[in-house]
Amino acid sequence: MSTVRTAGVPRWAYVPALLGASFILLPLVAIVTRVDWSHFLTLITSESATDALVLSLKTSSVSTLLCVLLGVPMALVLARRDFPGLGVLRSLVLLPLVLPPVVGGIALLYTFGRRGLLGGTLEAAGIEIAFTTIAVVMAQTFVALPFMVVSLEGALRTAGQRYDVVAASLGARPTTVFRRVTLPLVLPGLVSGAVLAFARSLGEFGATITFAGSLQGRTRTLPLEIYLQRETDPDAAVALALVLVVVAVLVIGLARQSSAAR
Repeated sequence: MSTVRTAGVPRWAYVPALLGASFILLPLVAIVTRVDWSHFLTLITSESATDALVLSLKTSSVSTLLCVLLGVPMALVLARRDFPGLGVLRSLVLLPLVLPPVVGGIALLYTFGRRGLLGGTLEAAGIEIAFTTIAVVMAQTFVALPFMVVSLEGALRTAGQRYDVVAASLGARPTTVFRRVTLPLVLPGLVSGAVLAFARSLGEFGATITFAGSLQGRTRTLPLEIYLQRETDPDAAVALALVLVVVAVLVIGLARQSSAAR
């Protein structure tokens, strides 16, 4: 009975792989070693820390939902349609991946701020966005949306269209094909994209502080709280940083389990 041989890993790959892993893990270990464990609970349960954590979780959840609602149709169009300017459109959609977040915050401010492109019209209608909780959600969505699009577009291209074509040939409408055929096939990619979007939203800093400011309980998310505490209470900053790391690890771990189960 013949056995199937799999390609091995070149020996030279282990050294750079170990260096890369160490480069990522050692800073996390350093955070753990600097935590003041005797006052850890006190540091992470202060009013400002609790407000920041709750706000981060709430806004990240909302921004992730927006990324799903907006990113799924965007990925579907980019993956399944071919039209002039598609490459340019894809590049523009993915632009927040390479832009410094503070640039994204400035762009949002000049669009939705009081003197922005749309801000004056919105203010006349009684709608204020800049430096509100809505601005936090918008800043997080702006930087996280490309992660959803990239993940799902790749999954759609890998899945192909043969099952969609069969369903359409049997009389299924495009929406039915998407809901009953396409979406189940790319669900792991959708889950991965949503997790990446949530993680990116949770760690967002630059666009948030530029567009939303830092008001406790209103726009000060956990990354902003960590930054401010670093100047006044380094022990609190380290403790909150560890909390953020643990939350991110839990989210990614749950996502991997969900994808593996499917």
